[in-house]
Amino acid sequence: MPNILDIRRRIRSVVNTRQITKAMKVVSAAKLRRAQERALSARPYAQMLTNVLKSLVARAEIYDSETGEPKHPLLAQRPEQNILLIVVTGDKGLAGAFSANITKAASRFLESKTGKNIDIEAIGRKGRDFLRRRYPAAAVQTRTLAEADESLENRAESGARVAEIEITGEHVGVLGKLGFSQARTLAETVIERYEREEVDSVYVVFNEFKSVIAQRLIVEQILPIGEIGQQAVRLSEEMTEEEKKKAKEAAISAGVGLRGETPADQAAEKIATADVDYIYEQPPEELFRSLLPKYVATQVFRALLESVAAEHAARMTAMDAATSNATDMIDSLTLAMNRARQAKITKEIIEIVSGAAAM
Repeated sequence: MPNILDIRRRIRSVVNTRQITKAMKVVSAAKLRRAQERALSARPYAQMLTNVLKSLVARAEIYDSETGEPKHPLLAQRPEQNILLIVVTGDKGLAGAFSANITKAASRFLESKTGKNIDIEAIGRKGRDFLRRRYPAAAVQTRTLAEADESLENRAESGARVAEIEITGEHVGVLGKLGFSQARTLAETVIERYEREEVDSVYVVFNEFKSVIAQRLIVEQILPIGEIGQQAVRLSEEMTEEEKKKAKEAAISAGVGLRGETPADQAAEKIATADVDYIYEQPPEELFRSLLPKYVATQVFRALLESVAAEHAARMTAMDAATSNATDMIDSLTLAMNRARQAKITKEIIEIVSGAAAM
């Protein structure tokens, strides 16, 4: 039978652990609210940019009438031999299977592209560590977003390639203080590589966040641009009903809203469906060439924002489950301690009675 003192020590240890997980849940809930607001507030701008581009497509000649080739290089379709994959994971752990599910989806995608040259841009420490153990780094590797363009130009001049699948970029600590300038820098690097025909397509794997209970893991193609305003999803994995239930319970207990859209989203959708005719000061072709790179940067920024919100939601859910498990363990240990104490008292009474009877 276990010692009562050992059980008490174990109970104190579990109580301390429960206090930590409860505090981490509160912190994750607060961060989730801010990340959710950022992700939701960025949607109206993206929606309006999409609406303007759709209007420009209807008014501008984006394909050459004689050759049929697109006038903008981001619309050019080429045989897919060189691929760039952006993997967005978290920098920290204690978020359940959040980062593990993303790396598994990336691995499945890489297996489906066997025989092709694939460059990987790893955003987040967890994904970087996972990919480092499996794939080599390029001869000239990008360490930060600021060094990305210079290092890729050097690599293009050298022409050296270590293997079919290489890690060409590592961006750790970006998601902690995420700004649009960082996403724009990454998008500019990706666009330049695509325009120089170093890569034939660009994909991003991340956790898409609509609300706490509406998330999905997707692999989305961002280049070449197919139909503006339509997601080119290549792989998708929805949340299970059990995961939705746990996320809902954690959100309700933490006071996090479950809404998935704002009045601004609804207003943007109404404008998108309204039968209006825009008047442009500049020629439509010039506006189209200027706005298309911003459209790609907005897509990258959306992926990073939603990944941050999804990570905080996953950590909040994981800490809520850990707190509940700690409470159950405390109840179980308390029951075991009471039984051990009762058995000890019963044994002492029996010894006293037996000694008295022997006298």
